[in-house]
Amino acid sequence: MSQVPRGPRGERGAVTAEAAMALPALVLFTLAMVWLVGLGVTQVRAVDAAREVARAAARSDSAAEAVALGHRVAPEGSRISVSRVDGTVRAQVTSPLRGPGGLLRHLGGVEVQASAVAVQEPS
Repeated sequence: MSQVPRGPRGERGAVTAEAAMALPALVLFTLAMVWLVGLGVTQVRAVDAAREVARAAARSDSAAEAVALGHRVAPEGSRISVSRVDGTVRAQVTSPLRGPGGLLRHLGGVEVQASAVAVQEPS
């Protein structure tokens, strides 16, 4: 049996050391991507909720009914407000976003905001 030539003794374990250095960077990159996807999903849900609330309030639904409809669409923990001014209805949705999977919760979170405006329909 022939023996496979090996590199110099100083390079033994180099692949393991390189992997040990790269693994934390890959984990951080993955967490950052999960955070960005979560941010995007939260923004889309907040925009959808604001649109639904404004549309419902413009149809002459009560503010409470419109807000209840918005809470079904909005992310959990969202704050929703409705205002009527000069024949228009404005809905504002503010949604909190925490770290991915509850990780990094000690760093706090961000709030995503969305608003929508609709013209009040005649009664």
